[in-house]
Amino acid sequence: MLTKVLKINDESLKIAKEYILNGEVVGFPTETVYGLAGIAYKDEAVKKIFEAKGRPQDNPLIVHVHEDYDVDKLVEVEFDYVYKLRELFTPGPLTMVYKSKGVVSPVATCGLDTIGIRIPKHEGAQKFLKAVDVPIAAPSANASKHTSPVTAEHVFEDLQGKIPLILDGGMCEGGIESTVLDVTTDTPIILRSGLITCEMIKNAVGKCEYSQNTMADKVRAPGMKYQHYTPKCKTALFGRNQIEEAKDYFIQNKQKGLRVVYMCDDGIASILGENCLNLGKNASEIAHNLYDALHKAESIADVLIAFDVETGSDVDVGIMNRLTKACQRIQMEKL
Repeated sequence: MLTKVLKINDESLKIAKEYILNGEVVGFPTETVYGLAGIAYKDEAVKKIFEAKGRPQDNPLIVHVHEDYDVDKLVEVEFDYVYKLRELFTPGPLTMVYKSKGVVSPVATCGLDTIGIRIPKHEGAQKFLKAVDVPIAAPSANASKHTSPVTAEHVFEDLQGKIPLILDGGMCEGGIESTVLDVTTDTPIILRSGLITCEMIKNAVGKCEYSQNTMADKVRAPGMKYQHYTPKCKTALFGRNQIEEAKDYFIQNKQKGLRVVYMCDDGIASILGENCLNLGKNASEIAHNLYDALHKAESIADVLIAFDVETGSDVDVGIMNRLTKACQRIQMEKL
């Protein structure tokens, strides 16, 4: 299969709509990461998403709709706070998990009676979703377990020959996936951390908690169980107080003839000096740059040495969620 990469315009949207309505899958941008889109109520289209990604069959998909779509056609709203959250945070990087009305394919929900709905704010995503005007199931547009894509090029690297079209909307602004929030109980519960933080939700509706799910529990949202975000190079994750240990690890690997690079925030980069992929000065910059840096690392290094992020922002929770799944924690006693 030939995979075309086209800038978003009237002609490419017409092509994308034709593919989608014929049951094919298409890559498209959002403000968080690129998604892999198929009609949410067609079993065969949703199966193609799982096949293209090599995604586990018990890992449910998020459904995306445009800002004018009536979400209540798909879900049951049980608590009034949901409307406040919609008002404040949608369109945006927030996925809300509702009781499903059963419209969406059970392949997308993995047989659950709940469904995650997101309304992305990215202009290109809105144009695409309005052009097709159907609910779209869409996980990140990458091979399963690999680093999430934040450019059309990243999608092409993983999925060329597996999908017919990638809509190019430039680099994603947010950089990490949406916050996933369970709204099926009287207290909203974060299933996956992201740019919409627990503090923001508490400020909006007065309460919010983090999920206490364990690895043995059934997967209720993407990013809860399986290894994710991993670059193709070897990885090592150090604490912020382990700079000297990280330097030793760097030297050990250089002596083996390996290419080694650090990945860290601006504060640690200023200490290390050379050989750094600098993620930025604050949580917003770090989230924006994280996946792009992971992709760069695998193209220039055999070993990536990363450091914990601690900026004082609630967004750190989402960043560290991704970092700890992308990189292997290195303990001092192992050196």
